[in-house]
Amino acid sequence: MKTVQCVGVAVVIHDNCVLVGTRDAGGPLAGYAEFPGGKCHAGEGVEACAVRECREETGLAVGGLERIDETEFEYPHGTVRVTFLRCRPEPESVGQLPAGSFRWVPIAEAVTRKFPEANAKVVAWLQTQ
Repeated sequence: MKTVQCVGVAVVIHDNCVLVGTRDAGGPLAGYAEFPGGKCHAGEGVEACAVRECREETGLAVGGLERIDETEFEYPHGTVRVTFLRCRPEPESVGQLPAGSFRWVPIAEAVTRKFPEANAKVVAWLQTQ
């Protein structure tokens, strides 16, 4: 029986900008652009995971989640199912600067950045927003 690790990713959009970070040097896909997200805890749904990860990585609270895409990847160690969710910042987070490497980037600029291939459908979707 294969193990599936679920990942929730927050694609946070506000005022024609999207929240984008840069992956740390020395880690996998170093220097690539990324959206806030990470692995789900035991018993945690992908929506709750995306909200938690966004708060942990950026300090911003999000809501209004809507599924954009779900993709599975096979790795030697197991399967990863990534769910991308469109989010909006909660009123208390509007105007706050995000923490870490995350910044508000105009969508037209964000889609030109180098994202991991797993994000290709979401980047294409962003071009329609």
